[in-house]
Amino acid sequence: MRWIRRAAWAAAFVASTCGAQTSVAGEGTRAKTTETLTTCKRLLEAPRAEGEADAAATAAYKRCVTTVYRGSIAQWPAPRIDAGVKWEELAPRSPLPPLPAQKAELVALGEQLFFDRRLSRDRDVSCASCHLPHLGFADARRLPLGHGGAIGPRHTPHLFGIAFAPKLMWDGRAADLESQALLPIANPIEMAMDLDVLQKRLRDETDYAKRFDAVFGEGGVTLQRLGQALAAFERRIEAPRSRYDDFIEGKREVFSEQELRGLHLFRTQARCMNCHSGPQLTQHEFHQIGMSFIGRRQEDRGRIVVTGKAEDLGAFRTPSLRGIGKTAPYFHQGITPNLHGVLELYNTGMPQPPKGHPKQAEIPPPSPLIKPLRLSLQDMKDLEAFLNTL
Repeated sequence: MRWIRRAAWAAAFVASTCGAQTSVAGEGTRAKTTETLTTCKRLLEAPRAEGEADAAATAAYKRCVTTVYRGSIAQWPAPRIDAGVKWEELAPRSPLPPLPAQKAELVALGEQLFFDRRLSRDRDVSCASCHLPHLGFADARRLPLGHGGAIGPRHTPHLFGIAFAPKLMWDGRAADLESQALLPIANPIEMAMDLDVLQKRLRDETDYAKRFDAVFGEGGVTLQRLGQALAAFERRIEAPRSRYDDFIEGKREVFSEQELRGLHLFRTQARCMNCHSGPQLTQHEFHQIGMSFIGRRQEDRGRIVVTGKAEDLGAFRTPSLRGIGKTAPYFHQGITPNLHGVLELYNTGMPQPPKGHPKQAEIPPPSPLIKPLRLSLQDMKDLEAFLNTL
């Protein structure tokens, strides 16, 4: 039955590309192209059979992916989205607006503060100690190192596109960048700085008082202004321009055939667009995906600590996928060192509550959005190739 289905796809594709010509060459070419696109779209929207396909069906599938995805987004197959999911079509990101002179001075002040180790208790770490620009504004560590060599409980998230996140931190405890910027400074494991002492230090021991006056007007250094300056700089952090940007803006030729197949899988069988869509490749939601280890040694209760809502047990923020190839390791505990490992976990449907565990009744199952994908090894290679374009 599987062979028959694939053979039917292949036959439909061959028929559409080798059909009779009309008497008018131009009209015949246009009609043939339209018919090919229609047939290919129908083929790509059909469920793929499990296991190895016959050679003709595989070849037809690959040709159709290339034919359809080299064209406009309007002709692409519809993504596979679960009922009730709010999503956006893939689209170019908006360019950052130009900065007026005064705003540029505020961003420059925030940048200096971001790299300044005097914001920490022992003057030995800065914001940039965990958010290094050359590592995607992350730190490439499984867990971060902070004050006195203390190890933080959660992986350092990257900052690409952080201006678009409506709630910050892995558990969404910060409502905006201004308030979030002060949290790691005061955290005893991270920078361990008393904020009142910091305000006095910056006022009395540095030239920041003059800098703050120049940017904000009289009033010198205040914690509110400190948060505003750091937030202004962080809002300018975005992923470097990539081949994906060229592709999504219309230069379809920049993707290889393998990357196009990965894009198709991203939109369909891999189910990625249930959580990662739109210009920033995230819906900025919180999900329990099975990586919270509730009831086990590495337990992290996630967003429930912030909201108190039972449905938020083990839930964490869905990050943007922009620059994903540069921001390993992955997940809130940095437990997976590479993209292939991430895809393997999703492919199996993520870790499930262990049977017979004494606290099994308390362990939440993964979100219903998490389902086994049944991707082949080649599928995962294709999908990883696409993700590395981001």
